[in-house]
Amino acid sequence: MTSGPTASQPLTDAYTRLAEVCTDLTLTAGPPRTGEGWLTAAGLAEGGAGLDAFLAWDDEQILRTYGERARPDVVASFGLHRYAWASCLLLTVPWFLRRRVPRLPPEAVSFHRARGLLTASAKEFTCLPGDPAAELPGARTAPCEEALRAELRAAVAAHFAPVLDGFRPRMRRGPRALWGMVTDELAESLWYAGQLLGEDERVRRELELLLPGVTPPYVGGAAFRMLTGRLGEPIPTRDRASCCLFYTLRPQDTCTTCPRTCDTERVQRLSVS
Repeated sequence: MTSGPTASQPLTDAYTRLAEVCTDLTLTAGPPRTGEGWLTAAGLAEGGAGLDAFLAWDDEQILRTYGERARPDVVASFGLHRYAWASCLLLTVPWFLRRRVPRLPPEAVSFHRARGLLTASAKEFTCLPGDPAAELPGARTAPCEEALRAELRAAVAAHFAPVLDGFRPRMRRGPRALWGMVTDELAESLWYAGQLLGEDERVRRELELLLPGVTPPYVGGAAFRMLTGRLGEPIPTRDRASCCLFYTLRPQDTCTTCPRTCDTERVQRLSVS
């Protein structure tokens, strides 16, 4: 006798697959945790002591690594960048690997900065017709791939709208800049995961459909394009809609998708030799 899917499987299968190739970050399906270094995303959205503790970690890490203090808005930008990059995967990896989109309000997500752990508790999720998980409690079905992409965009926006409200007073940036950061972390974290999974081309195609550039509140699209390396090899890159302000600490060491990094520099750093 074969047992049916359990309530944790819509997320667990995808998170387990990512864990096989990514050692720096562990995603787990389960209830939120508190205490002993754990904090819920709802704590960030509140913008109080929880966010203070979260940003203190970034402030200390910046001082330890670079030997200088960053401006408070830069610390907040680092914190949002790091949270958004990791937490977007809680939503996008199940979609990319299993075509399942969880609904994760901030109170359903917890994380441990020092250990690189995140938990997600999805009471509702959306999948395609014919998915065995459609029989589970809390499951809904989307009629087609585009409807499922719309559900993912909505789920990411619903998670981040209150989180951005918590960060906004610390960052001195308007809504467009904040949603630009979410757009970038959504695209770049899944692109990175897709590369680890050996699916670079597919993940870029999927992201171009997910973020075509006309889907508010997201700013711009996936924005992938190709460069030519020194040996004539194709080099995929993208142009970020936002900046994490790392240049304020190390102007000469920007990321390869930063708006401040020219194509010549990108080719130099990304070519095979």
